[in-house]
Formats: sequence, C-alpha cells, structure tokens
Amino acid sequence: MIRLSRRTLLAGTAALAVVDAFPVGAAGTAPAKPDLFIGTGGDGHTFPGATMPFGMVQLSPDTDTARWATCSGYHKDDSSILGFSHTHLSGTGIGDMLDVLVVPTRGPVLLEGGPLDDPDKGYRQRYKDEVAEPGYYTVTLESGVRAELTVTDRTGIQRHRFPAGPGHILIDLSHLVMEGPNQRPYIDEAALTLEPDGTLTGTRRVFRWAKGRRIFFAMQLSRRPDRIEFFGDNDTPAGDKGVTGKRLKAVLHYTDAGAAPIVIRTGISAVDIPGAKANLTAEAKHWDFDRYARSAHAAWARELDLIRFEGGTPQQRTVASSALYHASIGPTLFSDVDGRYIGLDRQTHTVPRGEAAYSAYSLWDTYRAFHPLQTLIRPKLTQAFTRDLIRQTQQSPFGPPVWPLQGVETGTMIGWHAVPVLAEARAKGVAADYAAAWGGVKKRSFDRSTPNLDNSIGVQAYDELGYAPADRIFESVSKTLEFAYDDYAGAFIADAAGDTGGAARLRKRSGNWHNVFDARIGFARGRLANGDWAEPYAPNALGHSKKWRDFTESNGWQATFLNQHDIYGLIAAMGGDAAFEAKLDGLFTASSELPADAPPDISGLVGQYAHGNEPSHHVAYMYAWCGSPWKTQAMVRRLLTEMYHDLPDGIIGNDDCGQMSAWYLLSALGFYPVDPVSATYVLGSPLFDRATVQVGGGRKLVVEARNNAPDRPYVRAVTWNGRPWTKSWIAHADLVKGGRLVFDMAAEPNKAFGRAPKDRPGHA
Repeated sequence: MIRLSRRTLLAGTAALAVVDAFPVGAAGTAPAKPDLFIGTGGDGHTFPGATMPFGMVQLSPDTDTARWATCSGYHKDDSSILGFSHTHLSGTGIGDMLDVLVVPTRGPVLLEGGPLDDPDKGYRQRYKDEVAEPGYYTVTLESGVRAELTVTDRTGIQRHRFPAGPGHILIDLSHLVMEGPNQRPYIDEAALTLEPDGTLTGTRRVFRWAKGRRIFFAMQLSRRPDRIEFFGDNDTPAGDKGVTGKRLKAVLHYTDAGAAPIVIRTGISAVDIPGAKANLTAEAKHWDFDRYARSAHAAWARELDLIRFEGGTPQQRTVASSALYHASIGPTLFSDVDGRYIGLDRQTHTVPRGEAAYSAYSLWDTYRAFHPLQTLIRPKLTQAFTRDLIRQTQQSPFGPPVWPLQGVETGTMIGWHAVPVLAEARAKGVAADYAAAWGGVKKRSFDRSTPNLDNSIGVQAYDELGYAPADRIFESVSKTLEFAYDDYAGAFIADAAGDTGGAARLRKRSGNWHNVFDARIGFARGRLANGDWAEPYAPNALGHSKKWRDFTESNGWQATFLNQHDIYGLIAAMGGDAAFEAKLDGLFTASSELPADAPPDISGLVGQYAHGNEPSHHVAYMYAWCGSPWKTQAMVRRLLTEMYHDLPDGIIGNDDCGQMSAWYLLSALGFYPVDPVSATYVLGSPLFDRATVQVGGGRKLVVEARNNAPDRPYVRAVTWNGRPWTKSWIAHADLVKGGRLVFDMAAEPNKAFGRAPKDRPGHA
C-alpha cells in the first residue's frame, strides 16, 4: 500500500509534484523519513542536496570553501549560500569536488563569492525556507529566487523561479575548496564554450586532493539567455563565445527572468565532453522538473525500504532512517552511459556490459561496517563494487586502492584496505574473479619496486624487521597493525589464485602485530629500528615525539585493540581472559584527557574509546572473546543512544562516506562484523523492538527484541528460527537465508550467555 499525497513547499511557492512513495509500516503509518540535515552541523561533513543512491551527481548548496568544517561544501550553522555545485563528498575529512557552481540571482553582476562573515559582499546570498528530502532540495534566496534541485544518476536538474524583471545566472568554474597560503593554484587549465545549439560545455583540471582529476560538463537551459558574458583569469571580460584559462566564469542574462521558471539540466563526465553530452542525452530527455523529482523520490523510497525499524523513539527512528540514507550515497557512480571511465592508471577504460565503475571509496573507514552492510542488504551492488575494486587493483600502479577519488589514488590514510573488502566478499560467496586481483595484491605486498604513497610507506621495513620502525616511519604502530590485517585478508586472495606460498607468507606476516605489542605494559607502542621501545610513552599520547606520530588518528589505548583478526592471540599476549577483560574495562573508564596536539578526529570519547573515529569501532564487541558479552551489550546500547542524535551535529565525528551510519544500523540490528573477513557477526544489543531487513533474493531477516526498553539493554536469551541460540555470534551465511532472530531483553545481565568457550566467536 502506498499513501499518495502532494507536499506543499514553504513560503507560498508552487507545490512539488512528488508522490510520497515511502512505504507504510506494519501499523499503517509511514516509517520515519530521513532528516538530511543530520550530519551537516558539527563535524559530520555531510551535505543536504539532491543525489541518487550511489549516483554520479550530488547537486547541493555550498556555504563556504575555506574551513575544515565545510569539507562537504556546506555547514548548517552558516547563514548564507554561495550557490549550487554538482559534485560533493559525504562525510569526509578532506575537501574536494564542488564542480560547476550555479548562482541564480538578481542585481549587479558580482564575480566573487565574498566572505562568510560578510554576506553583503560578493554573490553569496542569505536564505530561508530550506527543505531537503531524498532526491530533492529547495530554498528561497535573498534575491527572491526560489531554487529547486533534483537529479538523475548522471545529471543535475535545477528549476529557478525568479521574481519579475531582470536576473542572471552565474556559472563559476573557479569555485572549489580554496588554496591555503603559498600553495600553487589548484586549477591549472579550464575551458568554457557556448556551442551553436546553445549548450554550454566546459572542463577543468584540479590538483587539490585528487591531484589532476578532470571534470567535464554539458549544460542546457529551458530558456535561452538574452545575453551571455564570459570571464577569464582575474575576471577579465572574454566575449560571448567562450574562454580558456584557469579560473573561468560565465554569466547568463535574462531581461525578464521571472517570465517563466528556468530549468537547467547538466550532464557531467570524468572522461570527456562527448561523455557529458551522452549522459545528458540519455538521462535528461525532457524539461519536466517534477517528473525528474518523482523518479528520484521513488528510487530513494525503494532503497530506504531495505531496513524497516519499529519501536524505539521517533527520534531514534529518524536517526536510523537518516543513517540508511547516508549509507546509500557512495561510492559514487563513475562510468558514463557508454561504460567509459578513467582508471587509476589515468587511462580511459570501458566496463563490461552490465557493470559499472565507482569512485570515492573511503576504504580505511568503510571496510569495517559500511561494506559488510552492503553485502547484507545489497548483495548485487556488492558484486558490482567487488568487480570494480578488482579492476582498480589491476590498473593502479600502487596495487590495491585505499582512497581512490575520480580516477586518482590519493593514498590517504594507511594500508591497502580494498583487500579486506575483496576477501570479505569472497568469504560471503559474492561471485567475482578474485584471482585476477592477486597480481596487484602480491605486487603491493612483496615487490619493493612498487611505488609508494603515504598509505604504504614503511612496507619494506615492515617486511624485513617485522614492524615499521618508529624512528623511520611516520605513524609506525598503526601501519604495522593495519598492514597485518591487510596481510591476513590478502592471504585469502592468494588462496583464490592458488598461490599457497604467497598465502603462507602473508599469514605468517599477519602476526607482525606482536612486534609492536609490549607485553610488559600491555600496550601497543612504537619500536625503534634497533629493537628498543620508543621513549617516552604514554598510552593517551599520539607518539614518542611531538614531531613524529606513532599512531594514525589514534593513540596507544586505541591502537592496542586494533587487532581484528587475532583476538585470541592478543588475549594470550595480555595474560588471559581476565587480563584482557580488565584492559577493555580500563579503555572505557580511563580519563578522556588527550594531548593538545590530538587531531579533531579523536572524538566521541568514552574513557579513551573514541567512537568518532574508525579504529575504535569494533572494540566494544571484543568482550565476546573473553566470555563477557554482557559488557558488549551495555556499551553498545550506550553508544547507540549517546553518540547519535536527530540534530545537525547528531553524528559524533565525520560520517566518513557512511561508515559511522553503517555502525549505527548494524549495531541497532543487534550484531556487528568485528572481523568482516571471517563472515561472522558478534551479537550486541538491538535498539529497536523489531526490524525487517531485505537480504536479497526476496528473502527477509526479521530481528525482534522482546521486552525491550531503554533500561533493558541486556540479552537474557536468543533464538534463531525458533531454536535456542547460545553463541555470542552468528554467521553471515545463516542470516542471508532469511529467518527470525529473537533477543529476549532484560534489565540485568545474563552473565552465562556466551560465557562458555564453545560459544565464543570463532568456535563452531
């Protein structure tokens, strides 16, 4: 049953002809809708504009380009809008994209955006009546323009309603996250051209985060402008036909802009202008804005029905729906309608028919929960990601990617975490040619002639010494630990290729975590090339030297538990179950004091556990390995309720391309993949009374939490398909068959549940 209605926009404007296609819940009322402004405040770094699920275009307002808080281009606390650009990153800690800014306005032509703290200067405008829904955004600008945005997969669609009289639309191709002092210009070449049929085409090459990435666009307008002006570098007038240079702009003038709405449709491509034109032709065949918006809304309704939550508070249901939305934005589509895309070798490739290429894989973050979530609820999309990452591993001169963006391996963060994503998919039965990835994995792991970016510097010393030395390698401890996990995952790719020697070598090397664990004090710490422990050491410090960090966005407390594949080995190294449990307790009860030089990423502290950053995300679930899953249940419920809220600053750290949101969704369901490659989940504390999860092939997983309440976070007993379940974990292979997982919740812990060694993770 679908409830049909029309939604009336604010400020007395025309109604948006969008069918409310969100499904009704079991009780006959619509489930909570996502709040797209969650994460746009604080340091969430999300954006509220229009995009399709995993689409190429993210058409959204930009409020600032000069500070870390606006890595996505937007911050809810800002009081003015620069304009609307077509590409954005969701929840990252580095800014890029913001391509092809469109500024609909009136009055004198102003070519500079102006400062955030003085909205009366430049073309930025105050705004009101802002509304954001999946696939749709609208706002009233200070000029009186009512702007509306929607999308297809590869095109952005805008509708601007001007007041009567003259107006103009500025296209600012120089708009981007700004350079800092003494930095080289980020744009080294650009072009704008007015073609004979009135199509505006353009391109620019940008060296910000993804160094040398290109964007191409083709733009058409429902009403031809009465006059057009081009401006070159330094805002020099350049006639009415086109312009080349670096920082380019165009102004489209209308004598009576308010005579009728102006619809703009823009196709983009990373390959070339013909690709942008082809995307535009294929996906934007008409001028009916409302029809595009209805299609986008319907697409989102299907995606947001993959998980339905019942019970909890209205605020918690809004958070859950918003988390599912944010876990459905990227990786972003990167291949054109003809299948062409730019590979990590900077060459043009074509995907096989029926497949697609993707960009914006934040793999250091997303291998942990985001990709396991997709494998659970979108197995076909996981197959597309898997095959794409295999191609990227083959094409990249650096081997398996870690943070590829727009055809460029940025080398951001550490490790080569495409490998765990591939190994997880293989373990869960996703069909792909995993052996084809082994050449790239082997090259990265063993071939010292393979070039390095920041993520892999130190791999040679790691291989020779058994660890990255703290006096030679920046962030040496974290690199050792994460290289070890990638080795563990890489061994499964070697298995797929039949390389038993390579697999054995990687499995042995995956034990290198031992070499940065000081059993004497029970902490991971830096080790010098001569074998000595680095001094001084404090578990809350970032390293032994103010100039030289030993940890990546973490410290000794957090890194000590950065071991997802050999937890029983870590328990033994600590002296047994009791010592391990006490150390976990110590993590959550330690002082939350951090040194002055701690990065803002270490946030959401409970003791020294940092929920705002990914190295801690699995740690609350580690109590299951020492037979005390009741402590996991209490802590997970606390994190679910304290770290997420239905407010703009409701995500405790960067959403990191959906990883923070995926942690919430899986934990709210009652399970989490501590080691995704193991293809198992550790049970926690479900937040909602009932959840229905689509797991592919028409199968449904129903999770119930009976007798659930805010003061009943503990699991008294579990049944799976009506039979008692005594284990503190469950296999992916079981859940994807569909069925009913029932938790009986209680106010007091059942310390016997999951206590027996045979019921702990890893025991059949």
